[in-house]
Amino acid sequence: MSTCTECGADVAVHDDAEAGEILDCGTCGTELEVVDTAPPTLERAPDLAEDWGE
Repeated sequence: MSTCTECGADVAVHDDAEAGEILDCGTCGTELEVVDTAPPTLERAPDLAEDWGE
């Protein structure tokens, strides 16, 4: 378990989660990125910008 950085709700992190994996908060819907696995640490996932083929 870890905590959502936006709403503070508990977020289940799978035992086999890897750094860089994206999870959704079940309470507020925020996309969270796993930044560390021991202990599970989450941060708000970066917004993806269009690269328009660059």
